[in-house]
Amino acid sequence: MKEKKTKKEKNKRTYIGGQAVLEGVMMRGKTAYATAVRDPEGHIQVESRRLNTSKRMRVVSRIPLVRGVVNFVASLVTGSKILMRSAEVYGDEGEPTRFEKWCEKKLHVNVMSAVSFLATLLGVVLAVVLFVALPLWLSNLIFPERLWWTIGYNLAQGGLRLAIFVLYIVLITAMKDIRRVFMYHGAEHKTITCFERGMELTPANAKSCPRLHDRCGTTFLFLVMAVSIVVFSVVNWLLRGAFSGIENGVLQYLAQFGVKLLFLPLVAGLSYEVLKLLAKSQSKILLPIKAPGLALQLLTTREPTDDMLEVAIAAFQKVAEMDADAGVPETDFVVSKSVRKYTEELAARFAAAGIDRSDAEWLVSLQTGVARSALASCDTVLAPSRMRALEALAAERLSGRPLWYVLGSCSFCGLELKTDERALIPRPETEMLAEMAAKTAEEGDKVLDMCTGSGCIACAVAAAARGKNISVTAADASAPALELAAENAKACGADIKLIQSDLFSAVKGKFNVIVCNPPYIRTGDLAGLQREVREHEPLSALDGGEDGLDFYRRLAAEAPKHLVRGGTLLLECGQGQAQAVAKLLQKFDYTIVSRDLEGVERYIRAVL
Repeated sequence: MKEKKTKKEKNKRTYIGGQAVLEGVMMRGKTAYATAVRDPEGHIQVESRRLNTSKRMRVVSRIPLVRGVVNFVASLVTGSKILMRSAEVYGDEGEPTRFEKWCEKKLHVNVMSAVSFLATLLGVVLAVVLFVALPLWLSNLIFPERLWWTIGYNLAQGGLRLAIFVLYIVLITAMKDIRRVFMYHGAEHKTITCFERGMELTPANAKSCPRLHDRCGTTFLFLVMAVSIVVFSVVNWLLRGAFSGIENGVLQYLAQFGVKLLFLPLVAGLSYEVLKLLAKSQSKILLPIKAPGLALQLLTTREPTDDMLEVAIAAFQKVAEMDADAGVPETDFVVSKSVRKYTEELAARFAAAGIDRSDAEWLVSLQTGVARSALASCDTVLAPSRMRALEALAAERLSGRPLWYVLGSCSFCGLELKTDERALIPRPETEMLAEMAAKTAEEGDKVLDMCTGSGCIACAVAAAARGKNISVTAADASAPALELAAENAKACGADIKLIQSDLFSAVKGKFNVIVCNPPYIRTGDLAGLQREVREHEPLSALDGGEDGLDFYRRLAAEAPKHLVRGGTLLLECGQGQAQAVAKLLQKFDYTIVSRDLEGVERYIRAVL
């Protein structure tokens, strides 16, 4: 027989609190906060941050009355920033105006940060006008001067504040976006209550929980109104002589207004302490005190949908995870950005990591279909899903993996070839070698691509020879490289015979054209290669021996046996190697050295 759970076991208290934002919820814990937002594509995005609380702030947070004011101000500032941030995720970013660009360039002012600050400031000013200045003015109209320090006068002010607050909530509820914010407010409460009741955090369980909660900011606002009646009744009574001594009505009003502003921190601090005390107890005796605040929550919360509860749960679980484990990293929203802006930002990130700007441009261009030359002026906005895909590729490139391995393919002689760590990435200078081989091959010729690697030269020659009676064979010592060459040949529709062979060891017969781009890096220079090449590309396809000429010596000795009379050997070599390689080709009738587009002696044509 199951034992009944005790009340303590059934209910779990949590320090996590929250705030509704545009299409999402922010949850704040002891060490971190997390904001979950559903973006326009329907995905839940979560951004989380660690709370870097100073030692002084930790001390202040333990001081009664003071901690309430500090927490209120901190929540106001943080909440405003998060609200603006959630708007970036939910809505299209849009391009900055000329004024915004001018401010950033000339004044070094971030317009969005300035807008966030102004929005917070205007919100505070509006609250002061609506809930302090207006009730005070109306009360002074209703009550004679001699009654300004009575309890009735302050009760009237409190009643007016409450009436204005209710009217304000009713009016803004007419806005669709605000109604949705109130629904997310309900989702926040239901999620926290679901956890506190010891239930599994699922939309179905959370939906069954009430949408009202003791620690709600709405209850705090009611307590501020209630506590202010008591505080200002005492303050007005103590200062009644000072107020009556001011004959000018305007000055008298301003003096009253100033006193109220001066004592607002005390009201906020007291209200915070009362809220904490009320939240600690579920006693029915306190229900009459809680009831007004809970009643107001009926206005500021709405029943959420299941997908809203999913968002609230995502935020709660993330902040709970971060509070439980200091090693959990922060996360960022993926915000829609224009092609132009994202390219600039990515180029800057790449530059900081020592990666050439062109890699950022190629990555964005090839993934978005925008010509590289048009990136700087393209204002097309990238959706969050596209941004996520780009960011995943960018992260790979920043890890040191070569761009063309990251992208998975590259263009070579007009062909799109698969690229990965099984073979070297085809270089632009090798395109000229492939073109020389394609132009040299004639009707009925046999072509051998030695050290084929990815099969780039063989595929280019076969593509150029379509419709001609030209056969193409590709050989390489590496089985993985041949697998990649076979995949590229199939994708290109190229009819190529593949042979695994250490140079000519397994090659039979003679050819009219032999083309080869062999390993030619000196062994001692391998350690000094770029990180991308050294750590990711196959070194066996680069290592040319002590002087870089080992494979050329073997080619000079073995290639003539596999060439018909009048056949041509086409070679690519490294910078400064061409003349030395040409001297090795003594068995050939003549050799011709040619330069690449950079003016480097790069290619050798040897005719038997």
